[in-house]
Amino acid sequence: MNRKVTIDALKKKRDAVILAHNYQLPEIQDVADFVGDSLELSIQAKETDAHTIVFCGVDFMAETAKILCPEKTVLLPVKDATCPLANYLDAETILKAKELHPGAPVVLYINSTAESKAYADVVCTSANAVKVVRSLPSDEVIVGPDANLAAFIQDQLPQKKIVPVPPEGHCYVHDYFTEQDVREARRRGGMIICHPECRPGIQKISDIIASTGGMVSAAPQAEVWNIFTEKGMAYRLKTLFPDKTFYVKEEAICEDMKKTTLDDLVSSLEKNQYRIELSREVMDRARNAIERMIEIGR
Repeated sequence: MNRKVTIDALKKKRDAVILAHNYQLPEIQDVADFVGDSLELSIQAKETDAHTIVFCGVDFMAETAKILCPEKTVLLPVKDATCPLANYLDAETILKAKELHPGAPVVLYINSTAESKAYADVVCTSANAVKVVRSLPSDEVIVGPDANLAAFIQDQLPQKKIVPVPPEGHCYVHDYFTEQDVREARRRGGMIICHPECRPGIQKISDIIASTGGMVSAAPQAEVWNIFTEKGMAYRLKTLFPDKTFYVKEEAICEDMKKTTLDDLVSSLEKNQYRIELSREVMDRARNAIERMIEIGR
């Protein structure tokens, strides 16, 4: 019996839905019920009727699904699949920022831990960060943990003062792109689309800045694309738009996103592992911030 058949049988047995991020391995994307960016998957988690959510991604994503669906079983197939960017920020850093900037609302990128989200006024994704911050009446806004995303928001909303916490927070994959990569892309031809987690200097010389979901939306605009994000996104785009050309940086790999294999997925469904467990207090506080984001998005 091949693993696709095995997975389908286990899904029925568990009443499970499989969610996979755009950066997952191709074979994981192929067996998932839904593939998307953080915002799309958060909404799918909230709206699914399935009893069990298997989240092929990293820990903060599975935590977000659990926060939105506390009564459901949420499984992360690889226990130590984490996000170095999310781990830049902790509750103590947020509380210090609030002391230094009294009255400033806290907007946390969805790439943050559940504990950190419990101290947020509202959560954002790279797709809706500008819209979320613009909606706040305050002229000063604390944004974390990605300083490059904070810089992108600041560039789009110069009338506000964006305070990045911590100042050095970044995604090592997106921070890896350089001006040399831009020059090589210009020589190749085609449009350059970069993720807002890339450095401000890269953002300024790209054609489009977009979340991974935004990259899907933009793809029909051109025949050739240079994609400045994790290389797994190219598989997603090529699946959706087989006639277009997508160039990626082969070294742009999130090691944690690539940990989940089909064997891990099968094992997770068979053994009901690894279950996401969070305290009721953390879930209740973080849920308000996430649901506020979803409401603003609508």
